[in-house]
Amino acid sequence: MKVILFLLAAALVSLYVVSAKKYENFIEPLDKKLYPMKKFIPMGLYILDISGYKFTTGYDKRLLVKICELSGVKFSQCYLRVHWANKIVYIMLSLLFIASIGAVSKLDGSYLLFSLSTIAGVFYFTDNEINERIKKRRMSIRLDFPEFINKLALLINAGMTISRAWEKIVIDNKKDGVLYEELSITLSDIRSGKPEQKAYEDFAKRCRSPEITRFVSVILQNLRKGNAEMVSILRVQANECWEIRKNTAKKLGEEASAKMLLPMMLMFLAILLIVGAPAVLAIRGI
Repeated sequence: MKVILFLLAAALVSLYVVSAKKYENFIEPLDKKLYPMKKFIPMGLYILDISGYKFTTGYDKRLLVKICELSGVKFSQCYLRVHWANKIVYIMLSLLFIASIGAVSKLDGSYLLFSLSTIAGVFYFTDNEINERIKKRRMSIRLDFPEFINKLALLINAGMTISRAWEKIVIDNKKDGVLYEELSITLSDIRSGKPEQKAYEDFAKRCRSPEITRFVSVILQNLRKGNAEMVSILRVQANECWEIRKNTAKKLGEEASAKMLLPMMLMFLAILLIVGAPAVLAIRGI
């Protein structure tokens, strides 16, 4: 096993030397916070290229849908490659870790189970990270959307067109958030000449939220056929979204309370030990 460990380490070093320069520009835009192993991703990209992997499986298609939501359609294929490369890097590092454990431990059934569990865990957690990012993204949109739709209804009621009201909200906005990033992208699309209907449809597809899908349906109906009751409909939807936001905030509060439960229990146990230890020692005469 020590020989295998040495060969594996040598192979990884060689792979890094060969791939680092080749993919340096490709990985430069990647966020280090999202990809802690960014420096080693070229190794995974090199393996994907020499293996000729085509990304055509059902698993890849499901991944691509999720990545499109996070990164947009334009760069989705690139980020799919990056995701696979990142997964390969973690697998290689886990194999190095497994070989290190094997070099100092007994090779039996428990070691085999540990090895398989480690590799399976790498597959699960790399994909679960995407799911968590999508969950946070949708949560951010859901929290900011009621305020946006309320402002839009007020501006349209004041006589502005949809696109002009949309533009004013984006320009006047001073807060960061996923929703306002998507609103800015939609405004840029309209300014660059994309038809309003197409820009709003793309906005709904990127956000993938039931509330925004209903909202865009109202907007599109107004653009196609006209709708004198649009402001009233938007106000009703704004009230519904505020209720959803309240429920979401309540849920987040409950989750935060649950996360605080374990630290509080540990602190309580520590206090019991501090208070009770002297009494126990005194009873035992120590």
